Amino acid sequence: MGEMGGIPLGVIGALFLSVASSVSIVICNKALMSNLGFPFATTLTSWHLVVTFCTLHVAHRFNLFESKSVDMKTVILFGLLNGISIGFLNLSLGFNSIGFYQMTKLAIIPFTVLLETLFLNKHFSQKIKFALFLLLVGVGIASVTDMQLNCLGTILSLLAILTTCVGQILTNTIQKRLNVSSTQLLYQSAPFQAAVLFISGPLVDQFLTKKNVFAYKYNPLVMTFILLSCVIAVAVNFSTFMVLGKTSPVTYQVLGHLKTCLVLLLGYTLLHDPFSIRNVVGILVAMGGMVLYSYFCTQESKKKQSDDLVKEKEDVRTPLIMGVQEKENVEGKKLAKDSVV
Repeated sequence: MGEMGGIPLGVIGALFLSVASSVSIVICNKALMSNLGFPFATTLTSWHLVVTFCTLHVAHRFNLFESKSVDMKTVILFGLLNGISIGFLNLSLGFNSIGFYQMTKLAIIPFTVLLETLFLNKHFSQKIKFALFLLLVGVGIASVTDMQLNCLGTILSLLAILTTCVGQILTNTIQKRLNVSSTQLLYQSAPFQAAVLFISGPLVDQFLTKKNVFAYKYNPLVMTFILLSCVIAVAVNFSTFMVLGKTSPVTYQVLGHLKTCLVLLLGYTLLHDPFSIRNVVGILVAMGGMVLYSYFCTQESKKKQSDDLVKEKEDVRTPLIMGVQEKENVEGKKLAKDSVV
């Protein structure tokens, strides 16, 4: 596979698809919820997953990818966990201020770093940590406004952080350890994620909005935006699993904050959302952190590849050297024996 600046083109493609589809679906959903008055976010997410599974099923029937059986217990638990994490994130938004919810999303990166360090023995250099810190400070400046705390909201936020971190780490780990592709894992797990949200979605949405999704008066324009949102969601879900499989949970979260900055910019230019000098400063600081993170990751990746190449050469040379030494020892013993005779 080709490379660009040391990064495989497949990774670049996955990152680009993730950014483009995520920003598109945010703008689509904002129009659907804010302008057309459709507030049922959790139920909408369940429809996203149903359409994603149906799309993948059709693709599988046309042999566009090969299904691979994975331990059913693992898939069920994984699917349920991801579905529950989405529910907790929506509840966190419902029970907290926007500012505290943004802090919850920011906290996912340090929690992911902590979990991977403790349980997967993964090492993060000081340079990487500094870049992540700069990124979080920038996004915090740009997006966090009010900070109102309450006990239930804090508990829901902690549960959302924990389930999201574990779910994203598992998405990466399962693909690598069980040798399944992002498409295969999404195809296997999407029905269980959809089932959790399909059952709980209407209840969560009614609890948060005091409205019933089944009593909502649908019209052709709303249905068009719902369908468009579901179509874009197929690309979002597919690219999410691709990015998590090809990179890491931390890189995926960094990408998520890039999307936040782009949404703020597009919201100002396309939807005429309010924009201040604080937003500009925050976005610039966050972009600086992202650039540094990308640069340090690329440098460390190149260094690791170089070290692995050197080690591989040493592993090849070692048997040759040992073989030469053994041959010399045998010849030395033979000469000694001849001289004694």
